[in-house]
Amino acid sequence: MASLSELSLRNRLFMARYRYRALDPVPFARPRKPLQEARVALVTTGGVYLPSQDPFDCAMKGGDPSFREIPSEADVETLGIAHKSDAFDQTGFQSDRNLGFPLDRLREMAARGEIGALSPRALSFMGSITAPGRLVKETAPAATALFEADGVDVALLVPL
Repeated sequence: MASLSELSLRNRLFMARYRYRALDPVPFARPRKPLQEARVALVTTGGVYLPSQDPFDCAMKGGDPSFREIPSEADVETLGIAHKSDAFDQTGFQSDRNLGFPLDRLREMAARGEIGALSPRALSFMGSITAPGRLVKETAPAATALFEADGVDVALLVPL
C-alpha cells in the first residue's frame, strides 16, 4: 500500500478534501456454518471483466457502479482489468490476476476441503467509486440477490 507522500499532488489533494462516508454501526454478520461447509463467493473491486464483456467505464464521473459476473470456471489469466484509479499500481495485478481476484486459490481451497464449495459466479466491481449512491441503492441489492439465489454463505471481498 502506498503512503500519501508517494501519491501525486492531485491525488493527495483529492484525498484531503474527499468526504468519506462512515457506517455506524458497521454491517457484520457471523457465518452460519463453518467455512468447510460454506458456499463461498468472490467479490473484487479490481474492475476485472471477461473478454466477451464490456470493460468498466473508466471515464464515468464518480465511477462505474455496475458489476460483471465472472463464472467460477473462468480462466483468470484471460480477464481484462479496467480499474479507474491512477493511484493504484496495477503492475502486480497485471502479472498475476490472482492477487486481486484469487479465483484459482479459492478453487484450490475447495479441492482441499477448506471451503465447502465455490459459488457458480463471482462478482467484479470497479474500485475507486467516489459517488456511490447508485452502487448502494441499486447495484449492491442486485448483487446480493444473485448471491442469495446461488445459496452463498460467505462472500470474500478483495478490495483494490
